[in-house]
Amino acid sequence: MNVDDVKALATQIREEVAKAITGQHDTVDLMLTALFAGGHILLEGPPGTAKTMTARCFAQALGVAYGRIQFTPDLMPGDIVGSNIYNFQTGQFTLTRGPIFCDLLLADEINRTPPKTQAALLEAMQEHAVTFDGTTHALGPNFMVVATQNPIEHQGVYPLPEAQLDRFLFKHRVSYPGPEEEKAIIIHHGGTASHDIKQYGIKAQADRKTLEKALATVGGVTLVDDVVDYIARLVRATRASPDLEVGASPRAGAMLARAARARAALDGRAYVIPDDVKALAVPALRHRVILSPAAQIDGRLVEQIVTDLVDQTEAPR
Repeated sequence: MNVDDVKALATQIREEVAKAITGQHDTVDLMLTALFAGGHILLEGPPGTAKTMTARCFAQALGVAYGRIQFTPDLMPGDIVGSNIYNFQTGQFTLTRGPIFCDLLLADEINRTPPKTQAALLEAMQEHAVTFDGTTHALGPNFMVVATQNPIEHQGVYPLPEAQLDRFLFKHRVSYPGPEEEKAIIIHHGGTASHDIKQYGIKAQADRKTLEKALATVGGVTLVDDVVDYIARLVRATRASPDLEVGASPRAGAMLARAARARAALDGRAYVIPDDVKALAVPALRHRVILSPAAQIDGRLVEQIVTDLVDQTEAPR
């Protein structure tokens, strides 16, 4: 598989998702970038903006095993990873796997569960494995988490720990559709049971082996020293900014480089250009930095601060 094949595969997946989802092109593009970069994505937006539906259709178009967890305040870690249950008939413990054992996991309203339960995802997101009762179980190289959260409600929610946020490659804000898209949504979904995605005829365009080949191809995309230096200077600029109390971690630079490789492949290029980094800087860094108290008082937006840092950091020519 080469970068042209990756680009063609991404186009096919977009077309299949578009059978059910109107608009949300930037959301699907970032999900594809996260997929081929081997990362995870956090979707934040108000209710009814098709976050969950997009993830379901995305999994259907990929043709991979799909799992969903509806996060609630009483959810326990064992409800996510599974446990060993004693079988009184056989006198032995039986392994019961949780919904995390899949290829694409939808963590719906992830901020509705306490940090203790959210921590059950940390090992899975970083190492693609889970451990319970002293045994480590692999999840597979293609494991991906698509998490959603509602930024409007403030009761019964728990802020995600910084260590968990840092494991998401992207945080994307899902916005309301434009006027024409809104009318198209009403026409498309106004008279059908829109929750049933089978009616849209979404066909699988890939499988596990195809995705493994695509990830290997993306890993071979050329990243020259000048672009590496640019990513490093951009990440370090977040730590020196007076508007940010905490800057991005070294992991942020490594993951931004992987994402830039994936974006290049999705564009049919076997090499990364600075524009790839610039386009992904905000979704890759917005959740990894913390505003300074002065910036919070002034009402500064983290997205604008990151954008300013991108503009101020000289890119290679």
